[in-house]
Amino acid sequence: MPNPRNRFPVTVHIFLLRQKHVLLLRRHNTGFADGLFSVVAGHIDGNESVRQAARREAAEEVGIELREDDLHFAGVMHRREGQERIDFFFSTHIWHGEPSNLEPDKCSELRWVPIDRLPEDTVPYIQEAVRCYLKAEFFMEYGWENADWD
Repeated sequence: MPNPRNRFPVTVHIFLLRQKHVLLLRRHNTGFADGLFSVVAGHIDGNESVRQAARREAAEEVGIELREDDLHFAGVMHRREGQERIDFFFSTHIWHGEPSNLEPDKCSELRWVPIDRLPEDTVPYIQEAVRCYLKAEFFMEYGWENADWD
């Protein structure tokens, strides 16, 4: 019997960069990786482009305005953690407004950290995405090491 056609979430992540630091958000009450750091991110809604989703998530989570032209492609990840996902990553040094925590029910802390020294309590696939970004590797697979091909 052939494998079913994939239907899985697509997410967008933004590396907000200030000098050599990236903005991290500590997850809280989300049901996934709570207590760990991540970056501004979220699901792509229907009828919106990946860059439109990045702009919307940045506005919703940290209250900044991004222009699509200021978002630079930083990679794509095919990830398997319980379920399959496709993650798009963008970076930017340019935005309007000062990032602040607009979702305290989902985020307990914002922190600027050196991009090459992420805290150990950063979501593992985010650590991998940042590592690849710093090496200019734009395609990533994550969580497939023990894939069951039966």
